[in-house]
Amino acid sequence: MAIAKNTICLWYDKDAEAAARFYAETFPDSAVKEVFRAPTDFPSGKAGDALTVTFTVLGIPCLGINGGPTFKHSEAFSFQIATEDQAETDRYWNAIVGNGGQESECGWCKDKWGLSWQITPRVLSEALAVGGEEAKRAFAAMMTMQKIDVAKIEAARRG
Repeated sequence: MAIAKNTICLWYDKDAEAAARFYAETFPDSAVKEVFRAPTDFPSGKAGDALTVTFTVLGIPCLGINGGPTFKHSEAFSFQIATEDQAETDRYWNAIVGNGGQESECGWCKDKWGLSWQITPRVLSEALAVGGEEAKRAFAAMMTMQKIDVAKIEAARRG
């Protein structure tokens, strides 16, 4: 097995395998690579329990570790997913929120394991990159949203 030079390590209480499988089913270029299981019983688990899971999310190598409840995810780390249109935005948002996740503001949501996701249509990023009044209007529109509404961002860009 080739190990990536740089891998994002994500700490889960006990559901790294379920999370990795959900990401693999939800996002293209994503897969569960290997599940390393405990060879014997240990203080917080049994032989055969998943200890770590290697997986990719949109081609990004990740390692999920079942480390117990000590550490929690926070918005200090998130995956930002650039979407092409409303259909793709809806698909990812609805998959995450509809699988026990939680809506937040400005295109942010959390999956049921507490990991944050920014589902960001390219039209929004492009509007902000333009700067000036167009960026101000798009930013003001975004600030009123949970899931990003592409049509409203496009309208805001036009003024």
